[in-house]
This record gives sequence, C-alpha cells and structure tokens, in this order.
Amino acid sequence: MLKDKKVVILGDRDGVPGPAIEECVKTAGAEVVFSTTECFV
Repeated sequence: MLKDKKVVILGDRDGVPGPAIEECVKTAGAEVVFSTTECFV
C-alpha cells in the first residue's frame, strides 16, 4: 500500500515518536522525506 510513496511523519512525544513510525513506514516500502517528534500540549 505504501510502496514507492513519499511520507511526512509527525510523531508525538507522549505517544508514538517519529523514529518508531519511520521504521514501520520504511518496512512497508515508503520513502520518508521528513520525520519529527513534537510535543503537542
């Protein structure tokens, strides 16, 4: 489903961080163009 797609990742500091999402997305075959972990208060 994500093969050959470009992905932007916004992770949450108190939830799922960006690097964890990034690893899952890469495994699915997508290209990560931007990944960050933010604090949403």
